[in-house]
Amino acid sequence: MTWGKRLFDLVLVALLVPVLGPVLLVLVLWILLREGRPVFYVAERMKGVDRPFSLWKLRTMTVVDRDAGVSGGDKVARITRTGAWLRRKRLDEIPQLWNIVRGDLSFVGPRPPLREYVERFPAIYGQVLQSRPGVTGLASLVYHRHEAALLERCDTALETDAVYARICVPAKARLDLIYQRHQSVCFDIALVIRTAATVFRRR
Repeated sequence: MTWGKRLFDLVLVALLVPVLGPVLLVLVLWILLREGRPVFYVAERMKGVDRPFSLWKLRTMTVVDRDAGVSGGDKVARITRTGAWLRRKRLDEIPQLWNIVRGDLSFVGPRPPLREYVERFPAIYGQVLQSRPGVTGLASLVYHRHEAALLERCDTALETDAVYARICVPAKARLDLIYQRHQSVCFDIALVIRTAATVFRRR
């Protein structure tokens, strides 16, 4: 990560915390009252081929003893009413500001993958994860709806995994590598603005 990109992340965090901090507090209280504990969902993700970290989100699903794999149609029944609303607005990702401060994430970059896919596709993620993972990115903006449409048709975890591994991993990697080749602070600003516009259109 260049010093310019890191500076951009920290300045944007400093601008957003006064605005999103009170929003996060309200959401935490709302989840506690409506859904109970835990409020946060903390899961392992990868920021390098051998560098795991804990990704923070607001919890949007019911709790199970063991959760694995990407979210597809097989997990839809677990999404709470509050969680569905949080996901539509991307408000469940506000806690990732902490990951940005820690240096686990940037605002813009490839979405951080699960360990199992990094281990299965080391050549792909060896290239993709040369960029710091991000909260949003070119692949997130361009491919998210198509990915969601593919995965929501999957009825089992095995089917979800097969579709994600065969179709989504290489498709997103191509977009992530396009971003990597053209990355600049100006490009990051453009992608952040486009992400914000997309979120507000959903309102």
